[in-house]
Amino acid sequence: MGLNKYTSQVKEIGHNQQVVFNYLSNFENLSAYLNSGLIEKITEKVPQIKITDFESDQDSCKFNITGLGVAEIKIVNREPFKTIKVESSGGLPLSFTFWIQLLPVDGYKTKMRLTLHAEMSMMIKMMAGSKLEEGIDNLAETLSKLPYQ
Repeated sequence: MGLNKYTSQVKEIGHNQQVVFNYLSNFENLSAYLNSGLIEKITEKVPQIKITDFESDQDSCKFNITGLGVAEIKIVNREPFKTIKVESSGGLPLSFTFWIQLLPVDGYKTKMRLTLHAEMSMMIKMMAGSKLEEGIDNLAETLSKLPYQ
């Protein structure tokens, strides 16, 4: 197993840093968005990955990835308005730590960058490594367009 690092492009969000942090640091907010059609869009773009049985609470979410097993993701650290640290658990053949980093631009804009450290076997890296590079940017783009409230 080797550690691999993937970093997204910096995205700008048209909302205050505190609003963005409060929204992203509560998985219940993401649950409503995911269940409103995003899971189906992911499956359309990457048909070999089918996500089902999505559940969440404020600090964690759990879902099944067909062919891989149950994934569980937990928020393990919140540094108010700056960083959200997430770790995986569950039955997937890789483990990861994920950071959402937020920086204020001004009172109405926030810059966001995602960083993923994934521990995976060489075989999984060969199969999924390039998808993870592309996926981290796609996720950043998606998160930058969420309906922050």
